[in-house]
Amino acid sequence: MKFRPLHDRVLVRRVEEETKTKGGIIIPDTAKEKPQQGEVIAVGSGARNEKGEIVALDVKVGDRILFGKWSGTEVKLDGEELLIMKESDIMGVLDASGAAKAAA
Repeated sequence: MKFRPLHDRVLVRRVEEETKTKGGIIIPDTAKEKPQQGEVIAVGSGARNEKGEIVALDVKVGDRILFGKWSGTEVKLDGEELLIMKESDIMGVLDASGAAKAAA
């Protein structure tokens, strides 16, 4: 199924976090919080400004983003749980190269 969000909305797939701590302790599913990171699957065309012109979104398909704990609306498409949220609910885009440097 193809899905295209409208206006300034974004379709996001949550990125699962590790189930182990750095010390090797396995975290059970009941104790885990839902991840606040995700990958952008689809984006809308953009929001309209005061002049009626469409302003493109800052995020694009494939971006890894950080969002608030209670952001978005959960939907199920083709058996997969996804989130639809406004671009304003997104706190920022994670830079893959910066994350790799921090891990090193």
